[in-house]
Amino acid sequence: MKLLAKPTAACVGLALAAAWLGLGAGCRRAESHSKAAPRYPLRVVCTTGMVADMLKNIGGQHVIVQAMMGPGVDPHLYKATPRDVRRLTSADVVFYSGLHLEGRLAELLEKLDRWKPTHAVTDGLKRSDPSSLRHMPGTEGVYDPHVWFNVALWARCAEYAAERLAALDPGRADDYRRNAANYIAKLKALDEECRKRLAEIPRERRVLVTAHDAFGYFGEAYDVEVHGLQGLSTVAEADLGSVNQIIDLLVARRVKAVFVESSVPIKNIRALVEGCAARGHKVAIGGELFSDALGPEGTREGTYLGMVEHNLNAIVEALK
Repeated sequence: MKLLAKPTAACVGLALAAAWLGLGAGCRRAESHSKAAPRYPLRVVCTTGMVADMLKNIGGQHVIVQAMMGPGVDPHLYKATPRDVRRLTSADVVFYSGLHLEGRLAELLEKLDRWKPTHAVTDGLKRSDPSSLRHMPGTEGVYDPHVWFNVALWARCAEYAAERLAALDPGRADDYRRNAANYIAKLKALDEECRKRLAEIPRERRVLVTAHDAFGYFGEAYDVEVHGLQGLSTVAEADLGSVNQIIDLLVARRVKAVFVESSVPIKNIRALVEGCAARGHKVAIGGELFSDALGPEGTREGTYLGMVEHNLNAIVEALK
């Protein structure tokens, strides 16, 4: 075939991604997803542990769920591996968090939907209630992706995911909705526990300082003042000015503890501790919080409910 013009970079990129994923070449868009009856059980591939845990609770015995990212993995920086490619090509449906959390995978995930059902669990909020999301000042349509730290919002994401499963597998739709209702009841109870426990910390000491700005939804939902050394993404490094500003705050407010995160290096938090010590204020490392990844598989912290409970206990015990 004679080429009339040089292909665009976007087209070339899509062609390469499509070839890599075994999804077909070129920039054509599939007319629709396959109408064939889904396999049983459904093969569900998820990006983060939080999303995978949600789908396990909703899908129950009707699904086999695999997570691409394990404990301690930073989704902002994650690149797909050959194993991930095999999982994606064999999946019946793919779920991801969305709002550009999976920064380096975002474009690939959006294009994957041309060949198979691929859903961001935050899409329901973004489409029907964008005011519930934390809009980033100075941007157009850019939101904080760390929605799971507002447990009530994460419950709404679970409801949206259940409807996507029900649409894909209508024969078991009632089971998915029933499982989701049971899971959402647990989330609502956890949301109330967060409010109750955090209110035990005196307001002047209810200050959460962490490695990066992952806890904004947590702060808004549960009346906690939150400061992160890095921005929403861990791609950007914390600058010296940010470190010094937070040291000033810790010293002036006599904050007792700061926190490391399981998926972010500890070096910047150590700089805070040392900076406070140089100014005569002792600040402890209050523990490790799970931010962008769950804890080890097979532990309570390896579930979403357990991860939030762990964070809640660490924060209350260190700051109270």
